[in-house]
Amino acid sequence: MELFKIRRDIPFMRHVTILNAISIVFFLLAVLFLFTRGLNLSVEFTGGTVMEFSYAQPADLGKTRQAIEELGFSEPQVQNFGTSRDVLIRLPLKEGVSAAKQAEQVLAALKKHDPSVELRRNEFVGPQVGHELATSGAMALLVVIAGIVIYLAVRFEWKFGVAGIIANLHDMVIILGFFAFFQWEFSLAVLAAVLAVLGYSVNESVVIFDRIRETFRRQRKMNAHQIIDHAITSTISRTIITHASTQAMVLSMLLFGGETLHNFALALTIGICFGIYSSVFVAAAIAMWLGVKREDLVKSRKEHDPDDPNAGAVV
Repeated sequence: MELFKIRRDIPFMRHVTILNAISIVFFLLAVLFLFTRGLNLSVEFTGGTVMEFSYAQPADLGKTRQAIEELGFSEPQVQNFGTSRDVLIRLPLKEGVSAAKQAEQVLAALKKHDPSVELRRNEFVGPQVGHELATSGAMALLVVIAGIVIYLAVRFEWKFGVAGIIANLHDMVIILGFFAFFQWEFSLAVLAAVLAVLGYSVNESVVIFDRIRETFRRQRKMNAHQIIDHAITSTISRTIITHASTQAMVLSMLLFGGETLHNFALALTIGICFGIYSSVFVAAAIAMWLGVKREDLVKSRKEHDPDDPNAGAVV
């Protein structure tokens, strides 16, 4: 399916040097923010208290958040849990205050606004559990990255594997850089979004790589620059349809998903936008600079088969 058909190839590779310089600037800024500001890790990673409250009527999350902020907690995690009358609150631990004492303080503050509120559950997430989650999350990222490299190297050629993983790391680091700069909370949901972006971005790169391989086989007179331009141009319609439909779904989560899905959808939005850019101007460009050529993708024919009785025959 195509929304439109472009008759003349767009010379993407002509401007790739300038565009890649912009990519390097974004990447370095993201790394700088990660080292200087760091990620605002959620309770799952740092440890803290998870409390569940029940109201007689649908809870007003704004008033609930305001009541908790009056206790001295900045940006508490407040969200509906199951129904509109159940509220889940995550708070970091205060030094010298136990989880039970903290729950009592929060309950007292909430009862000032609504006496019907009841504490249903109070759980403590220790720093050790948070450290294990962080370690497991980092391991998941490494496994995904290794799997992508192996898949691309087996399906195409090692140059495409290197190009694809650099483009994926470009997307991942920029997402983390945004969260570090704006100090948005980095939770397990955001980590899941980053992993989803890695898979989504490599899918777009695979489509372009596959078209490059196909064009190398069909077009004998084109050079590598022209072939890459033709491959990207011929997949533009598909790229627009795929990303627009995906972003429409993510945008609905961002606008109507509430506090629970907000950062998840935000990470996906950043990843989708930069994923389009990196697939075209990072992955394809790096493959070109690594010297991808027809011989890498098209198997050479056997000269003679000794078991073929017609070998060497001239027609």
